[in-house]
Amino acid sequence: MAKSLHPERETQNRIVKFFEKELGYKYLGNLGDEENFNIRWGDWKKFLSDSGYSAPFVESLQNEFFKTLNDFSKSPYHTNKEVYRILKYGLKLAEFPGEAPKTVYFINWEEPEKNNFYIAEEVTVNGNVEKRPDIVLYINGIAIAVMELKKSTVSVADGIRQNVTNQREQFIQRFFSTIQICVAANDSEGLRYGTSGTTEKYYLEWKEDNFTDQLQDKDDLDKILEGKCSKQLNLLEQQCYRIFQKERLLDIIHNFIIFDSGIKKICRYNQFYAIKRCEKRLSRNQGGIVWHTQGSGKSLTMVWLAKWILENIKDSRVLIITDREELDDQIEKIFTGVDLNIKRSRSSDNLLKLLDGYDRLMCSLIHKFGRRTGDVSDLDYEKYVEELKKTIPADFSVKDKVFVFVDECHRTNSGKLHLAMKSIMPDSVFVGFTGTPLLKVDKEHKTTATLFGGFIHTYKFDQAVNDGVVLDLRYEARNIPQDVSNKEKIDAWFESKTKGLMPKAVAALKQKWATMQQLYSSKDRLEKIALDIILDFGNEKIKTVAIISGGAGDDLDQAIADNVDLYITGELGHEQFHLAKENEISVIAGGHYNTETVGVSLVMEKLMQETNIQGVFIDAPTNM
Repeated sequence: MAKSLHPERETQNRIVKFFEKELGYKYLGNLGDEENFNIRWGDWKKFLSDSGYSAPFVESLQNEFFKTLNDFSKSPYHTNKEVYRILKYGLKLAEFPGEAPKTVYFINWEEPEKNNFYIAEEVTVNGNVEKRPDIVLYINGIAIAVMELKKSTVSVADGIRQNVTNQREQFIQRFFSTIQICVAANDSEGLRYGTSGTTEKYYLEWKEDNFTDQLQDKDDLDKILEGKCSKQLNLLEQQCYRIFQKERLLDIIHNFIIFDSGIKKICRYNQFYAIKRCEKRLSRNQGGIVWHTQGSGKSLTMVWLAKWILENIKDSRVLIITDREELDDQIEKIFTGVDLNIKRSRSSDNLLKLLDGYDRLMCSLIHKFGRRTGDVSDLDYEKYVEELKKTIPADFSVKDKVFVFVDECHRTNSGKLHLAMKSIMPDSVFVGFTGTPLLKVDKEHKTTATLFGGFIHTYKFDQAVNDGVVLDLRYEARNIPQDVSNKEKIDAWFESKTKGLMPKAVAALKQKWATMQQLYSSKDRLEKIALDIILDFGNEKIKTVAIISGGAGDDLDQAIADNVDLYITGELGHEQFHLAKENEISVIAGGHYNTETVGVSLVMEKLMQETNIQGVFIDAPTNM
């Protein structure tokens, strides 16, 4: 059945009614015939008056707020950042001379229903050029979101570009100083969202949470929204529900927007759901693993989770652990870039001093390991733990409640590093972050997940590819010369191997082989292919080799543990590729079928020798 086409006006009318009836926003009308600003001062004053503030004090607050709104002396980013700071943390101002300043909030973050939510359409804004956003959403008179709606036959990309263009200096840039969410949408593609300053490339699609395990950790509000969305047949309306439901909207604005070294960012849906699940888990003093594939924003997920912990859990502290200098540098830069003071430790002794102190946000390089820094055995970790224990003073104690983030937590050789941390911080809660968890059990019968307490949330490679967050893997066929050099020997070999077969079977095999110009099982071929496709992550000279035919990518971690230089198997997944790269081991993925047939041929020859049973190997690729 063909999809019905929705003219833009029809879509806009329906969405306005949806916000009124389903989400409880008050309709302000069509504002196309009046001049509008990003603050509706009458509605703003009403909220503060209803909150108990006197009219003179509200006037003073307006004057101070107005200064920030109109300060474009640095950049739109800086202005928006200062406005956001006031919205989130309040404006401090003394009501009377000599009195201590009061912190006044223009949005009631704790009690959503005490705020006034408005929706208006065709909002005329006079900048250097007159513009008219289709829909503007207000909270207590403050413009919070803009929406550009298109009919089904017009791409959402057009609406995105309209939002981006409107924020330029020559248009209505100043209007966006209060805007937190920018939306473009139509009925066929649904909704795409960003924040002020987001470029077209980074607009996102909001989806429901696909992680169906550990449902006890699912956000209570999201369970309610799922029920509501199941009754909404239109994708656009479902997405509006998931973002603009009042409580959800305040949560996103308050906890999931960040200013990162000159770029304002808003969370992806996978980051949001992961953190909401972490909140539930951490409230029970339980840890676990956040498995989000490389490139999906794990670092910012850690930032948002750390901010939530420090702002919402009393006497809390956060320690971020990495195992490599470059990762430690990265963590420090990220947290510093979002204006969070982080104390960095470079030694075990210094770490103990930090834990015995009162710094709320810390990072530490615990132990370097990897092939470039030397092979690490269980004994090395045991020595490390012993050395650590020797430095612990008798009166040492970890102050307050420490939440430990372990970056790249799959690199915990048999759990020894994890045990080392537990020995120092026995009452701390550990959250591991990884894009490539070790799913295979180690010799202590532990996986990365079981070591940390199971998966809190997952966002895997195929999901990220589907969302356009990361690029798919591309495989290139390689044409390696493989010509047979001695056909007479091959004929003799063929005759010996087909003795005892019926003449018809021999003829059929001869016909197949006669059309072949290359011999696919030759030793020379395998050597040439190996030299061509070897991944040069490891040593230049290969001294030790581990081989498992077929689909044995999951056994790569065992090859790493055995310190081999080259691992040969049939096929590898995305996670194994990154695992090989991180541990600097060379790998050959020769193809599932191709590697298995070698073993089958060898077994057949052995059986023929030991049993005198005649046989012939028929190469019939499955192409699967």
